[in-house]
Amino acid sequence: MKKSLLIGLAAASVIALSACSAGASTTAPAETDALTPITVGVIPIVDTAPIWLGKEKGFFSDEGLDLTVQVTTGGAAAVPGVISGDYEFAFGNLVSVMVARDKGLDLRYVANGNSTAGTPDFGAVIVRGDSPITSAADLAGKTVSVNNLQNIGDTTIRQIVEDDGGDSSTIQFVEVGFPDAEAAVENSQVDAAWILAPFLNSAVANGARIISYNFSAFDTNLDIAGYFANGDTISNNPDLVTKFQTAMNKSLEYAQVHPDEVRQIVTTYTKMTADQLTNMVLPEFRVDFNGDAATKLGEAAVKFGTLSAKPDLSVMLP
Repeated sequence: MKKSLLIGLAAASVIALSACSAGASTTAPAETDALTPITVGVIPIVDTAPIWLGKEKGFFSDEGLDLTVQVTTGGAAAVPGVISGDYEFAFGNLVSVMVARDKGLDLRYVANGNSTAGTPDFGAVIVRGDSPITSAADLAGKTVSVNNLQNIGDTTIRQIVEDDGGDSSTIQFVEVGFPDAEAAVENSQVDAAWILAPFLNSAVANGARIISYNFSAFDTNLDIAGYFANGDTISNNPDLVTKFQTAMNKSLEYAQVHPDEVRQIVTTYTKMTADQLTNMVLPEFRVDFNGDAATKLGEAAVKFGTLSAKPDLSVMLP
């Protein structure tokens, strides 16, 4: 398939993938010009903190990589960038990459990104404080906002509604960006909204009520997103992929055991303040993907019509 066609297909089909530290590593290649430049497309949210932290700590330069983190608005920008070669790697959620592969794009994960934190979690379905909705099953027949349709938000919500005895086919999903979700609930434009931190924290502080932590309710081992590349990069430049994997995995492991540093680094690439981050639930950061949870997610995406066929995780996951 021609590159231009792939780029157009990616943009049309995939919509959401939604200061130096004193402790930084002192190990680096002897010569700066020995570093291999790479660009990674990421969304500037808490979920991507490990790659920013890893860059600050020198984990990527340790592997001979000169990392540029390029901010993207989501999958519509990141996927075409990976296909065209503008980005060697990019961050995106599992359903987004499943959808891209379902449309014929050869995208594959090379490293994990973030996973559900359990209960409480960094994402949830919220309602007004005075709403009669008290359970996931009560969402049947209601209007629920998600940041992107036919993606990981509505897929997990549909499943938890069915698990709770509700009819998910009667839910009307509408697109509302996370920054606007709180107001949409408060103004009764929607009955419920799926929302992520830090917007979740603001909504709850202002009186919204949590109905379900949909990621952990779907599966307590669910991986949400990761870093992917196109098949050509993986096949033709395996050394580069291995170096990125090594640095990214070190970054994930470091972030998981240094939550205070995660919160600090987030203030450097977002408008969040240290006070806003103090009580925020962070995602879990781990190296290995959970195959069983990913299989369950793929099956749900097929059941609800997001995918035409069950994804081949043996190819999609590292």
